[in-house]
Amino acid sequence: MKYSYRTKGTCSGQIDFELENGIIKDVVFYGGCNGNLKGISAIVKGKPATEVIDTFKGITCGFKKTSCPDQLAVALQEALESEKGE
Repeated sequence: MKYSYRTKGTCSGQIDFELENGIIKDVVFYGGCNGNLKGISAIVKGKPATEVIDTFKGITCGFKKTSCPDQLAVALQEALESEKGE
């Protein structure tokens, strides 16, 4: 299933991603540090969403209380929770 998440508190404004049976199939960040975010997308592709959540949750960026990886963890968590409710 495809999801779109509007980030909060990061340079990246949106994350689009696709999950299939809890596995990340694709991730695209809009805005932010292009090379780093392409790297994150490549690293997480094919991994279980729960593993990425556990790894990225709570990562900060500079003085911010969140980061693009943290926002991806938040987005994935929300998606998994919404799938449970279906």
